[in-house]
Amino acid sequence: MAKAKLTHVDAKGRPAMVDVSAKPATAREAVAECRVRFPAAVAQALRKGGMKTAKGAVMDTAIIAGTMAVKRTHELVPFCHPLPIDGCRFDLGWAGDTVLRIECAVRTTHRTGVEMEALTGATVAALTVYDMCKALSHAIVIGPAKLLAKRGGKREVGKARA
Repeated sequence: MAKAKLTHVDAKGRPAMVDVSAKPATAREAVAECRVRFPAAVAQALRKGGMKTAKGAVMDTAIIAGTMAVKRTHELVPFCHPLPIDGCRFDLGWAGDTVLRIECAVRTTHRTGVEMEALTGATVAALTVYDMCKALSHAIVIGPAKLLAKRGGKREVGKARA
């Protein structure tokens, strides 16, 4: 197995954006998730109230914020290339009595992948949930955030989506 090396560092060890100009444009997809853990009483109140707070519909607002974040990832993460986003989908649901699971899937046809966009979308959606619910408790915990799958490019990770 070849030794892994950092891609955003030049020969002198300085930060550098990866040059993707020689790569072919291919279909790429990445799926990431982030979880939000609530104290039991808060989760119960949110479920009972239809995931609405004084600030509005929690899940709908999280999806909008996550989508906006996907489209602006290159403005937040220094070496991300600006990408045309072909598709962005969110799936939010309870993964237990107190844990909300946020999944973000992003697609593009380009020379580089969309892992950072999917991770950014999922985590910003989770931050939005926290913001909308923090009046109920500051004991809400965000994370972990993780890449579930990616396809296209050199390597596939996780289970490819249909």
